[in-house]
Amino acid sequence: MVRPQGSKVEYRVTFLEMRARPPYDWPHQPATGAPTSLLRAEAPPVWYFHALYDAVGRDHAWEDLRDEPEERLSDWLHDPQVALWTLMRAGWPQGFFILDERAPARSEITLLGLVPQAIGQGLGRFLARTAILTAWERPGLECLAVETCSLDHPRALAVYQQQGFELVGQEMRSRVLRRDLDPSAWAE
Repeated sequence: MVRPQGSKVEYRVTFLEMRARPPYDWPHQPATGAPTSLLRAEAPPVWYFHALYDAVGRDHAWEDLRDEPEERLSDWLHDPQVALWTLMRAGWPQGFFILDERAPARSEITLLGLVPQAIGQGLGRFLARTAILTAWERPGLECLAVETCSLDHPRALAVYQQQGFELVGQEMRSRVLRRDLDPSAWAE
């Protein structure tokens, strides 16, 4: 049943951390489908970020960063310790992740996801492992953090835990939906 715009929804945010580089190697590209590449965006424009953010998060109520003033978002995206990586396949963006390394000895995967058309092709695990190992390339890193919530893809939490993240906390939040959404795309 579609939840209409203006509905209040309760959701659980789960905080996860990884305190050591995981033992696995860099992932191989998925065996089927077009070749895959990851490109780091150099000083990406806000419109590019918004396009990825909306394409990946529209079914999961990713709306918070839409409220950020453009100048503030631009400053964040252009910070040398913040990196936006785009997953390209078949000539178009199929997902992305952002690493925020502004805190001493700590990095955060602030966003990670695939567009709906890319789900189910083995790209989620590939993207997550690549983000994790890219973060652990940072000298002196002691903690890698990520958070997910029950509005995200149903497999998001399990994927993070399978990659070695451990749960460190949870909290309940609520929000008012800005558009009609189908909760069948959510974890809960």
